Amino acid sequence: MIEIKTLISHEMESGQRRDSAGKPIPRKIINSFTASFNGKTVFQADWHPAISANPYQSFFYKVKESGEFKFVWKDDDGSEYSSTNKIAVA
Repeated sequence: MIEIKTLISHEMESGQRRDSAGKPIPRKIINSFTASFNGKTVFQADWHPAISANPYQSFFYKVKESGEFKFVWKDDDGSEYSSTNKIAVA
């Protein structure tokens, strides 16, 4: 069993603040995070506006074979951010 720790650089703007001119700053948040191992989803989370900037997510997973993790973050505007990491089991 290992602990997987992820961190993404993202402003997580709630849409409730205003800029210096008084105009609303548009909402831009990551609303979902998915982790897969060798193509199989092993963890999924739905996030909401209360999540802080630069969100951190950790979870535990029992790795039985060497393979590749893929992490995907999806944004309100349809943007998708991903990262992959390989792990070797001795």
